[in-house]
Amino acid sequence: MSQTVVITPPGRLGLPRWSELWGAREVLYRFGQRDVLLRYRQTAVGVLWVFLQPLAAAGIFSLVFGTVADLPSDGLPYFLFSYGGMLAWNVFNQVVGRSAPSLVSNQALVSKVFFPRLLVPLSTAMSVLLDFAVALGLGVVLLFVYGVNPGWPVLLLPVWVALLVATALGIGVAAASIQVKYRDIGYVLPWALQLVLYASPVAYSVAAVPDDVRWLFEANPMTWFLEAFRWSFLGLAAPAPWQVLGMVAVSGVVLLGGVLVFQKNERLFADVI
Repeated sequence: MSQTVVITPPGRLGLPRWSELWGAREVLYRFGQRDVLLRYRQTAVGVLWVFLQPLAAAGIFSLVFGTVADLPSDGLPYFLFSYGGMLAWNVFNQVVGRSAPSLVSNQALVSKVFFPRLLVPLSTAMSVLLDFAVALGLGVVLLFVYGVNPGWPVLLLPVWVALLVATALGIGVAAASIQVKYRDIGYVLPWALQLVLYASPVAYSVAAVPDDVRWLFEANPMTWFLEAFRWSFLGLAAPAPWQVLGMVAVSGVVLLGGVLVFQKNERLFADVI
């Protein structure tokens, strides 16, 4: 059965053709599958790295912030508190960190084979979500060990994760399209993510921030995501309604903006990659 492809100029906004993306969904799956297989193929402990990374980070944060600095953890064991923060942070950090260099890493395919290029950075979210699911399973075990019951808000956890992934993908796809021409992104982005880590309450509670500068932290969108995640995962206080609305707005705007930047730069990929 023959198929006719009609090539039309982009619309006013330059949005991708969603039917084309859906038709190439097998490519998305294959990229994601390859990412998982290659990452753990020649490692000594394999998938155990998914457990070791958040456990090690939570342990260090507990020692530094919980023991040395003696910061509050909203009534929870500091290790569990910081582990919950690292779960959410790792989703954001890894989606951005893996999607940004994805086009440069696949430059042979991008320059020689036709397929929707947007699928390359989008596919990185699949392996990150798989890692998150494994680490979340360990988190559930820790909840039983410490006797913490988050209650019904746990049902909203997929919503916060989806919004967080959408925000990270918006940043990642924009960075991926810019990095094709300007490789400086590969140096700037890890440094910027490190700054965001310490400027966000990943390893400490917002209650530990002095009152005169707390508004800066509360205006940080990552704070909204972390507070919502801890509400659903650890049963802590619910985020303010304006923060929930802010998460929805930020994730939508950032994802749309990232896709528009990607679409604008896509026509130059084959020439400069």
